[in-house]
Amino acid sequence: MIPAEIDETPGKGELPIPYARRMALEKATALAEPGALVLAADTVVAAGRRILPKTESEEEARATLSLLSGRRHRVHSAVTLIDANGKARHRLATSIVAFKRFSHDEVDAYLATNEWRDKAGGYAIQGRAAALARMVSGSWSGIVGLPLFETRALLRAAGYPLG
Repeated sequence: MIPAEIDETPGKGELPIPYARRMALEKATALAEPGALVLAADTVVAAGRRILPKTESEEEARATLSLLSGRRHRVHSAVTLIDANGKARHRLATSIVAFKRFSHDEVDAYLATNEWRDKAGGYAIQGRAAALARMVSGSWSGIVGLPLFETRALLRAAGYPLG
């Protein structure tokens, strides 16, 4: 895994799905090399039309979790594959997550885990946040960060041998 050094700032008025797709493409393009197969992905947590940040401070995580408390939100995971000939292929998985209404103590306990650090939407569904989700619909692996069904489809379309 090689991180792409790109500017991940959303454009003014940019919506969650186009942003996720743009980020996956820009990451793949930044790392593309002739003859190489490059796979890149980006996951965006969205509350309505609002792109939620990767939380970096406890204050930011608390505000984000407060926004998500007791409501549904969408998780968009975009994947781009650039094949050895430079052809780009794209897929998107959209999932819905509904969290229970959080008590103050639950938020404090979750923040104490530090799972929220640098996570889109301030949580990691594969960790303790799973116990707070009352409903998940869509791609579990996409919510974690790489939608495996869509990734497999891209690799097969590019002729990559899969068992």
